[in-house]
Amino acid sequence: MYLKGIHHVSAITANASKNYEFYTKVLGMRLVKKSINQDDPSVYHLFYADEIGSPGTDLTFFEIPNAGRTYPGNNSISNTSLRVRNHHALDYWIDRFNQFQVDHDGISEENGRKVIHFRDHENQRLTLVSDENNQGVAGGTPWKNSHASVENGIVGLGPVTLTVPDPALTISVLTKVLSFKQVGSYPSPIEGGEDILVFSTGEGGTGAEVHLEVRKDLPRERPGRGSVHHVAFRVENDEELEKWRQILVENRLPNSGIVDRYYFKALYFREPNRILFELSTDGPGFATDEDIEHLGEKLALPPFFEARRKEIESKLKPLDTTQ
Repeated sequence: MYLKGIHHVSAITANASKNYEFYTKVLGMRLVKKSINQDDPSVYHLFYADEIGSPGTDLTFFEIPNAGRTYPGNNSISNTSLRVRNHHALDYWIDRFNQFQVDHDGISEENGRKVIHFRDHENQRLTLVSDENNQGVAGGTPWKNSHASVENGIVGLGPVTLTVPDPALTISVLTKVLSFKQVGSYPSPIEGGEDILVFSTGEGGTGAEVHLEVRKDLPRERPGRGSVHHVAFRVENDEELEKWRQILVENRLPNSGIVDRYYFKALYFREPNRILFELSTDGPGFATDEDIEHLGEKLALPPFFEARRKEIESKLKPLDTTQ
């Protein structure tokens, strides 16, 4: 039994409308679900993904209107990467970033792959990574109605980077509890910094990696708008998720128990450096309550919130997601 790769990454935005504009109109991703934070239904939870919301393509945002700025640091998910098909696609994105005045660092190489490090309008730390030499987990399919080039579009999530002061316990959880194996390392971009360690699970490749950065010189991150809340890893089905719950219990890792998020089932726990991990099932998926052709156009509420629709809608600022 192994984790299949990255399922989704969930981050924080202070403004759902501006967030929607950037991720759909600039990055060309599809909003596959306009829903609510199930732990605080007074705010939006937006899900961006590929054409059909395939597992492993999903970048989500909780809206927290009063979120302050992020002070980057340790004990954090410090970078999220998004996959494109090949090196040529990166040339397209350099032109597009310049057109839309997106802050970026140009094309460079990292861990043997061509990448572009960039920031969104809230300083969310992001990377585009070329899948040209990927032999692992396959990417998804860009939305046919994307505002960006479909040929050069984003096909899924790539590696996430964890930044910690002491790697030993995090490594132990990744390798001895979860199904990751260390498969390499690459130089830190920080002068004198320790090499960044690469861990992989399942079929491997860009869609199944965690990169571990050690920074003893940083304070703990103070999260805010543009910070990452958690990373989720893919589990085949409900039966396997229950087995993972038992594994966490056996390893004395406190956890949430299995939570029904309607579009998938989830299991949450914090690793020893206090980074929040989630294990999520691949199904049933985002087409459970909406037609594929009209994903994300209306406010979608899981059945257990439907009776409160009028109350919930009255507290949400209208957000037009049909354009």
